[in-house]
Amino acid sequence: MDKPVNCIIRPLHPEETYLLRDFLYEAIYIPEGMDAPPKEVVDLPELRVYIEDFGKKKDDFCLMAECEGKVVGAVWVRIMNDYGHVDDETPSLSISLYKEYRNKGIGCNLMHVMIERLKEKGYGRVSLSVQKANYAFRMYLKLGFVVIKETDEEFVMVKTLHL
Repeated sequence: MDKPVNCIIRPLHPEETYLLRDFLYEAIYIPEGMDAPPKEVVDLPELRVYIEDFGKKKDDFCLMAECEGKVVGAVWVRIMNDYGHVDDETPSLSISLYKEYRNKGIGCNLMHVMIERLKEKGYGRVSLSVQKANYAFRMYLKLGFVVIKETDEEFVMVKTLHL
């Protein structure tokens, strides 16, 4: 891990919801040697579900990592029928950081704070999906997520939140 960067973790401000489009794009796992898709890929229905009208549903919640006045990462949850969907009571989690801020402990910090907030809000668990080759898989395991479903390409993982 690179040298940690001093960041604050704070809730998303309503006027910043447009940033989720960037972070959704950054969340797309691109295997080594593959070309990144065009930014418009986030407009596909199966991806748009992560951010469309974010903040209007009661289970929408987002935290931002801000370093030296710049938002560099986000973790957000909502209950939706996405790749990590397990049931209608379990929020699905998405997280991403701009490339130059990865491997500095920011993502782990974002995840810890989000997990605590979800516990405080009374959720029993949280889910996510991750590509099998994505290095973030190891972070999720360390944070207590377990694989509950597997496809050829990805894992669906769940973390039980004990109050």
